Amino acid sequence: MIRVLFLCHGNICRSPMSEFIFRDMVTRRGLSDCFHIASAATSREEIGNPVYPPARRILKAHGIDCSGKTARQMTRADYQEYDYLLAAENYNIRNMMRILGSDPDKKVHRLLDFSKSPRDIADPWYTGDFQVTWDDIVEGCEAFLKYLEKEGMI
Repeated sequence: MIRVLFLCHGNICRSPMSEFIFRDMVTRRGLSDCFHIASAATSREEIGNPVYPPARRILKAHGIDCSGKTARQMTRADYQEYDYLLAAENYNIRNMMRILGSDPDKKVHRLLDFSKSPRDIADPWYTGDFQVTWDDIVEGCEAFLKYLEKEGMI
């Protein structure tokens, strides 16, 4: 089983979108049994809050339900629990390193580092553009799946 944790600042926009988009992708491919997928924040400020309404709306518009998801902060123990810790942006990685201390097993990556155009996923909390965020996450998740296929992991 491949264990994937998506991360962003508050766990109310990008990382839960990534969690549910990726879960939908693997389900549609019949690969659900191959994955354990979750998301978390690098900060504490949104702990316990649900997915941000515009993020919920764009997921719902694509037939994806994220009800019941609430924000949680990652812990040092997540490093042992997950095979991949996929961040939305470099700022998240800096915060992750404050929690984790180091990344000896090279588990920490930006999601879009698997794509042909490595970059940060812009935070829609600030940009207001959830469609661009959706497109970036889909691109990253597809690229990550292709990477796993190429590596013979699925």
